[in-house]
Amino acid sequence: MTKASIQAVAREAGVSVSTVSRTFAKPDLVLPETRDRVMTAAEKLDYSVSRSAAALKSGQSFRIALLASETITTWFNANIFAGLDSALRPSGYDTVPYPMRNAAERHDFFADLPVRRNADAVIVSSFDIEPAEVERLKHMHVPIVGINIPSTDGFDAGVSIDDYAATRSAIEHLIALGHRHIAFVGSAPTETNMRYSAEARLQGVIDAAAAHPGIELTPLSIQRGLGESNAALNAVLNAVLNASPSITAFCFEDDEMAAPVLYRLRQYGRRVPQDISIIGFDDSTLSAAVGLTTLHQDPFAMGVAAGHMVLDAIAGKSIEPAFVRPDTPLILRETTAPPAATAASAQA
Repeated sequence: MTKASIQAVAREAGVSVSTVSRTFAKPDLVLPETRDRVMTAAEKLDYSVSRSAAALKSGQSFRIALLASETITTWFNANIFAGLDSALRPSGYDTVPYPMRNAAERHDFFADLPVRRNADAVIVSSFDIEPAEVERLKHMHVPIVGINIPSTDGFDAGVSIDDYAATRSAIEHLIALGHRHIAFVGSAPTETNMRYSAEARLQGVIDAAAAHPGIELTPLSIQRGLGESNAALNAVLNAVLNASPSITAFCFEDDEMAAPVLYRLRQYGRRVPQDISIIGFDDSTLSAAVGLTTLHQDPFAMGVAAGHMVLDAIAGKSIEPAFVRPDTPLILRETTAPPAATAASAQA
């Protein structure tokens, strides 16, 4: 069948040929409603799929888009990127990061991608998507792969830890040691209209505590990402120092919070684990060096796995299993021990 011409797309959309050309070359200069009309017409006539924006003769951009919930320089995202690159670069693909601050930016990305046609696959890290946002990509055979996603809706494949089960196991460990008043330190919710995988960590803590009569749980929410890192650290430290003296254990949302607090507590004369037990989450680079008990995840390995899923999807191969759940073991180090009162009772 003869491919539609740019003139045919212009007639179908009710715009000029130059507007069609501008829509594909410089979509930011075209009104959203006009852009939608052109894209709808192009899809109807099978134009955008085969020849968008002077695409390569192969029909591929050889770019993979990585949508990340934070800057690419965080420990987690940097390792995800490195893992993806190690899997994708040997096959000629570049990984391009796109930090997503809210649902509006996410929606705009998926709305523009069919017009730009500048990615052969999309990887979403740590947050959800709306299935309706990716319907056009399905028509274009652009696969969507997730890493640590809260839901598989809209995704072709993914690799995600079980945040809920992980933190639940951490609290079970603290309870088994004899701790009866435990605090969970996490990020305060922000108005992004997106759902993040890490949000399940608090629920795991809540359910673990609820399953044991007599356990008191204190959630502590810290605002992060709105200022310098020192301000964020001071906010976390103050929350810990000003917490109830009956709290004998703190479970942190991630090592980025836990490790600096561990160091600073010693400056304030608080002994770990004699006075306070601490558990982190991630097993990031410095965790072993500071002796932090933490939950282990391997973002580099997850990036590698997601990269191979992308390559299989682009090649039209079946991905089995499509959704993988790596283990998140609790790594026991020096920052957890029975609370002082329990230990004293055991010695008496």
